[in-house]
Amino acid sequence: MSDETKYENTEQSEQSEQSEQSGQSGQSAADAPVRFDTKIAVLLRDDLETWQRLNVTAFLVSGLGTALPEVVGEPYQDADGTAYLPMFRQPVLVFEGGKEAVTAAHERAVRRGLPTAVFTTDLFGTGHDRANRAAVAAVGKDRLDLVGIAVHGPRNSVDKVLKGARMHR
Repeated sequence: MSDETKYENTEQSEQSEQSEQSGQSGQSAADAPVRFDTKIAVLLRDDLETWQRLNVTAFLVSGLGTALPEVVGEPYQDADGTAYLPMFRQPVLVFEGGKEAVTAAHERAVRRGLPTAVFTTDLFGTGHDRANRAAVAAVGKDRLDLVGIAVHGPRNSVDKVLKGARMHR
């Protein structure tokens, strides 16, 4: 069983347990599991420190949300009427792999023309967006020292891009 299938099965089990605990016997349309045609995935290098993994993930997914408005859901609101920002409409799956796996996935994503965000080692030493963009612009795509990528696209295409990576632990 793939890690993604385990994720979907765990999500479905949690939803069933929540329904049983609340005394509900069936699922409403709003509670039914959703299988998306697309996938949002982040691939991180497995040698990063915890703070780096979190930082890189946050930066990478911010690129997808701004470039692809269709991946963002509706704004949230609590029972008191307090408004909150919208978030992605689907899960973000986080993977890890060695430097070679990240480099290979980047090459496959670019070759397939999938929307891709990159984070390089150089970005840990910059302090703002202009410097980040300059650091990436200074290096050709085949020589980028990648520590992570984010990608969005059809499920099967993203799966092929991530070949060799494993779910993040």
